[in-house]
Amino acid sequence: MSRIEPTFSRLKAEGRKALITYVTAGFPFSDGTPELMHGMVAGGADVIELGVPFSDPSADGPVIQKAGEKALGFGVGLLQVLDMVRAFRVRDQATPVVLMGYANPVERYDIRHGAGSLESAFIRDAAEAGVDGMLIVDYPPEECVEFAARLKARGMDLIFLLAPTSTDERMAQVAEVASGYVYYVSLKGVTGSGALDVGAVETMLPRIRRHVQVPVGVGFGIRDAATARAIGKVADAVVIGSKIIQLIENEPRDRVAAVARDFLKDIRAALD
Repeated sequence: MSRIEPTFSRLKAEGRKALITYVTAGFPFSDGTPELMHGMVAGGADVIELGVPFSDPSADGPVIQKAGEKALGFGVGLLQVLDMVRAFRVRDQATPVVLMGYANPVERYDIRHGAGSLESAFIRDAAEAGVDGMLIVDYPPEECVEFAARLKARGMDLIFLLAPTSTDERMAQVAEVASGYVYYVSLKGVTGSGALDVGAVETMLPRIRRHVQVPVGVGFGIRDAATARAIGKVADAVVIGSKIIQLIENEPRDRVAAVARDFLKDIRAALD
C-alpha cells in the first residue's frame, strides 16, 4: 500500500481536507526541488505532485510549460526526478509523492534502463525511490489494467484525470483501475486557465462519486484561500499548481521554499 490511502483516511478521521500541491521538478533551480518539497510540507501540503518535465505537455498551460522548458534546459529528466524523490525521502518518509507527467518519458526510461529485465525499470526504480503514485495524462484507463496492477504490486497507485466532459461510461472505466484518488479537472482547458465555477464543481462531484470510490481532488483554477475553502467544502482534496509556480518563478534560490511555505499556510488555514 502507498502512503496515499492512509493519508486520506487520517485526514477524514480528523474532519480535514487534503491539500495537494504541484511543482515542476527542477524548477526554478535544478538542485532546489527537495528543499521546495519540504517547504510545501511545512506549509501544510498533504500530498506532493511532482511534475516530470516534458517537451510536449498537452494538458499544461503557459505557466507550467515555461517551468518545464526551464527544467529541461537544466537537463532534468525522469532519472533526475527519481533522484529528487530519494533526496526528499532522507528527511520525510511520511508525505505521499505522486509523479505527474506523460507516457513518453516513462516508456523511454524503460527502453534505456530496462534491458534484460522482465519488470518495468521505471516501476522498479520509482518504488525504490519512494514514489507513491503516478498520474500519466495520456494513458487512457482502458489500456492501463496491467500497468495499474504492476504499480499496485509495488505499493503505488495509478491516478487519473476526470473532466467536465467526462461521461458516465468514462468514469466507470476510470473507477475500474484508479486508486489513491482521482483528479477532477474543474475547467475545460489547460492548467492555470479560466475562472473556477464552484457551482459546476458541486454539481459534478456527486456524479463522479456514483462511480468512483476513491477520494476526489479538484484542481485547475484554484489560486487563493477563498477558492480553496469553497472547493474544500465539497471535494476531498484541493490541488494547487500554477499559482505556486508563478510565485516562486523569480525568487532567489534561498527564498523559494519559504515563499511556497508561506503561501500554503494561508491555504491550509482556509481549508481547516
